[in-house]
Amino acid sequence: MAQKTIRIRDVARAAGVSTATVSRALSNPDLLTESTRKAVEDAVRITGYRVNHAARNLRMQRAGAVLVLVPNLGNPFFSTILAAISESFTGSDTSVLIADTASGETGGRELAGYFLDGRIDGMISLDGGLAKTDLAAFDAAGVADRIVFACEWVDGATLPSVRSDNEAGARLAVQHLYELGHRDIAHVTGPAGNVLTKARRAGMLAERARLGLPSRDDWIIRGDFSLTSGRDAAQRIIAMKERPTAVFCASDQVAFAVMSTLMAAGVRVPEDISVVGFDDIDLSKVYTPALTTIRQDRHALGREAARLLLERIAASNDPLATQEGACIEMVGVELVARQSTAAPGAA
Repeated sequence: MAQKTIRIRDVARAAGVSTATVSRALSNPDLLTESTRKAVEDAVRITGYRVNHAARNLRMQRAGAVLVLVPNLGNPFFSTILAAISESFTGSDTSVLIADTASGETGGRELAGYFLDGRIDGMISLDGGLAKTDLAAFDAAGVADRIVFACEWVDGATLPSVRSDNEAGARLAVQHLYELGHRDIAHVTGPAGNVLTKARRAGMLAERARLGLPSRDDWIIRGDFSLTSGRDAAQRIIAMKERPTAVFCASDQVAFAVMSTLMAAGVRVPEDISVVGFDDIDLSKVYTPALTTIRQDRHALGREAARLLLERIAASNDPLATQEGACIEMVGVELVARQSTAAPGAA
């Protein structure tokens, strides 16, 4: 025998209220008294009624989904941020979709189409590599008010962002090495043009200048946040006649490759060269030697980005609301000292 489909009128009958009251209880429960709301909730539980989210979203002209752009899903750094974003929508009727921008199929027009086709209500971009033409496409489509940057951002963009204090983190790394006694400090950067690369390099240079440390161009080595670039940087350091006594890497992944390559060549870490990373991904604490690094609060980055996006989606649906422009929420960082750093020449 086919099971009877439970409809909203069945819930209304069980609760002793109108169907309109049931509808308000499901969509705007704060408008009802506690006793009425509880009566409807009990009736929903007793009857086994299930809300048709697709139909409700259609009536409310909502997609019931947000899109998160990730520059590299293979990078473990993003996992905690994505988890925090997902947790922020737990219990809501909004799904979280993820797209890897490395696929090359996430240009401005394609992304704007997600909004215009009714597939998403908002977007969080963890990728600061979006082109100005992409941002122009968002403006032209009238959807820029529902986009938030997290972790990375685009310089000059009038979009809100949640980011770590990258310059302060770089300063902490150099300070830590200086306090251990290091004066010859190299830096392996991120990719050219990346906003994180610029911020961390700027912080490193500013702190190095403040402390009066020697400035050498050959001790600033171009990387790209990858293991491969870390290996290549370490090989350049090994070949130097005058080696630095410490290396500050722009990411943990780079630092892991730097350490493994140095040690494979007989250069001891930290006895011969100390190494500092940036991010504090999970592997940092269990790597040998455990990595001294700058901890980003990745959970806070994801949580705050989700909150900010929800506020902007709500404001975009309110004709009386005003949207803030390029607001910046800065998340603090901290140095985590482990076994990859020590005083120069430590036995």
